Formats: sequence, structure tokens, C-alpha cells
Amino acid sequence: MRLLIVTGLPAAGKTSLAGLLATRYRVPLLTKDAIKEQLLDEAGAVDAATSHRLSNLAFRLLFAGLRPLAVAGVDALLEGNFRAGEHEPPLRALAPARIAQVLCRVTEHTRLQRIAARAGDASRHPGHGEAQAPRDARNDSFLDLPGERWLYAPAADGPPPAQLLRQLDDWWRD
Repeated sequence: MRLLIVTGLPAAGKTSLAGLLATRYRVPLLTKDAIKEQLLDEAGAVDAATSHRLSNLAFRLLFAGLRPLAVAGVDALLEGNFRAGEHEPPLRALAPARIAQVLCRVTEHTRLQRIAARAGDASRHPGHGEAQAPRDARNDSFLDLPGERWLYAPAADGPPPAQLLRQLDDWWRD
């Protein structure tokens, strides 16, 4: 099983990159936010502490959904703001999966602009509360897992650079 993890801070470009890569490699995409949004819909209006608890539950459900894919040997792509030092154990349990990571990173100015723009975006679930969430350095780090790592830090919005895509393609083919 190949498992590609796309991680980084909120508004760093994870979702766009992960969607592009899941389509490119024709693999299931499991995202923390898709699960969390279902939980938010069920819970209704939530405060920051509840939002964080729902994020934790969404990660547990994401890992639970990944297990049957791993058992079946199905390649997959995970996307979320994974926390280094916390989310490694359920991923290590997938051995002998081949794991690689892409850490998405943008300038703090760009990230805050994107978060502000999301506040007025009707397609964005209102329950995420990114604007109130403190910056957590654990989301801005690679997970402590074996495998290749790439930093995706675009200078501007747009498609990922060809060099990154070639490196990911090479990893995916091996």
C-alpha cells in the first residue's frame, strides 16, 4: 500500500493539492475536514473547544476509515492538518505501507488572507473556526514517519511546480 499524506497549517493549500493528486493517481482521498463537516452539521453551532474536540474525533474516524484500505492493500491519499507528535501511532500501525508526506506551507500573511477570505465564502463550512484557532506549530511540521518528504511552498496561487509533480510521480511509480 502507498499512502501519501498532505499536511500543513489551515489555509496552506492542502485541500487543493490533495484533490489534484488524488485525481492524478486515481486513489481514494480521505480528508479530516470532510469528516469534521459531517460532525459539525450534526452538532450544530459549536464553540472553539467543541470544534477542537470534533477535529480530534474526525482524525480518529479518518484513521479508522483508512484501516480497511490498508488491509486490502488499496493506495490512498490523506489530507488534514496533522499534528506532529500526536498522529503518528495510527499511521505507523499500517506497516508495511510505503508512506510519503507533502508539507504545505505559505507565508503567514498569505495564510491569514486566505482565512479571512474563507469567512465570506458560502461554500466553506462555517463551523471550522480557523480564524479563532491559535497557530499550532505541530501542524506546520512533517510527521515523524519513515518515507520521503516534500515541502510545497508556492510563492503564488496556481498549480504545483512541475518539479514537485515529477518527484511525486517518481515516488508513486516506484
